[in-house]
Amino acid sequence: MIFMAEQETAVMEKAAEQTAAPAAEEQQKKAVRKKSPKPPAGDGAAATSMSNNNILLFNKYSWNVEILDPSLRNYLNLKPTVFPDSFRRTANKRFSKATINIVERLANDMMRGGTGGKVGGKIIRTKGRLQGKKFTVMKAIMQAFEVIQKQTGKNPVEVLVRALENSAPIEDTTRVRYGGIISNVPVDVSASRRLDIAIRNIAMATVVGAFGVKKSLKDALANELVMAARADVNSYAIKRKNEIERMARSAK
Repeated sequence: MIFMAEQETAVMEKAAEQTAAPAAEEQQKKAVRKKSPKPPAGDGAAATSMSNNNILLFNKYSWNVEILDPSLRNYLNLKPTVFPDSFRRTANKRFSKATINIVERLANDMMRGGTGGKVGGKIIRTKGRLQGKKFTVMKAIMQAFEVIQKQTGKNPVEVLVRALENSAPIEDTTRVRYGGIISNVPVDVSASRRLDIAIRNIAMATVVGAFGVKKSLKDALANELVMAARADVNSYAIKRKNEIERMARSAK
């Protein structure tokens, strides 16, 4: 009987030791966690910003450009990327254009079809020469940026941003019917539409400038961006902006 009692006591002590061991290990782990210092909250964000600063457009041009027009800051996307091409995955989402890189938006507007149309006294029929040819257009933009850097010595991304800011109209007109009378009424242009008009006019000026003359697409784009960035009245985009705002003022 004494031997049986000693066995039971030994078994109970062993079970108690096995139960207490995990608890002691858990307490030791908690103590180590408390002693170990937590990493600063901003380290991850700082590392991300540093990696974004190292990303260059076409591995050449910096994205660190200040947007001077406050109304365009939410729509003029300068997300760092080497080759801006999103394959328009967000085409069906509302206001998705604001999430597309501005260089890619310029390339998308330059891929014109061959429907034709009278622009600046010329009938433009490109026969679909640029329609759907994203790589061809991006190559022209890349070469145009090289020309801009040689001519001005500035960052071509900054020249593009200044050109868009200068060629974005503030006022426009719309037709309103009062009974049987139709009249033009001046209206303010939203920031999204201002940017749309500016990009479209620059792309149109590029196609017109390289149509029927001995000038390549890259030279026409570089010439238009440099003139628009300087607010030169010879720029097609600046002319269109002045014309739209003049019609709005006359309708007041």
